[in-house]
Amino acid sequence: MPSTTVTVPDAPTLAVAVMDIEASGFGRGSYPIEIGFVTATGSAACTLVRPEPDWTHWDPAAEGVHGITRDTAVRHGRRAEDVARWLNQELAGQVVYCDGWAHDYTWLGVLYEAAGLQPRFRLEHILRLLDVDQARRLGPVRQAVWSKAPDTRHRASSDARLLQRALTEVLVPA
Repeated sequence: MPSTTVTVPDAPTLAVAVMDIEASGFGRGSYPIEIGFVTATGSAACTLVRPEPDWTHWDPAAEGVHGITRDTAVRHGRRAEDVARWLNQELAGQVVYCDGWAHDYTWLGVLYEAAGLQPRFRLEHILRLLDVDQARRLGPVRQAVWSKAPDTRHRASSDARLLQRALTEVLVPA
């Protein structure tokens, strides 16, 4: 399945995979429109998801955050089944971490239900990696990482890479 894959060796990475999902909205009826991840080795991949015919919810406020129009997702997105198979191939057997577990887990469920498949990886919240002090420090470190990033667009693979860098700064001694 075609996707965008980039390896950036400029910064050390934490040996965990990190995922981010952009969606049509934040509440009931919302669904994934872009999924991106960074592997434990630092490779990043991202793809748009074409809304299924019964995925009709659209929140202009969410579009204002990620900048992806519904028309762009419809025209350039991949079928839910293709995206689910691709994720299973790329992430099989791994634990993948995210910072918005409640939303991301739900959106993955929507994707996999539409595809008629089960994930072959496990999604966990990043807080499972952190002790109390590390969790407290993550917010300020994350803000610092985001502020130094040359690409400030709010998109799935960019956000996953920045989150992985923030986790690395919190968990890996300098």
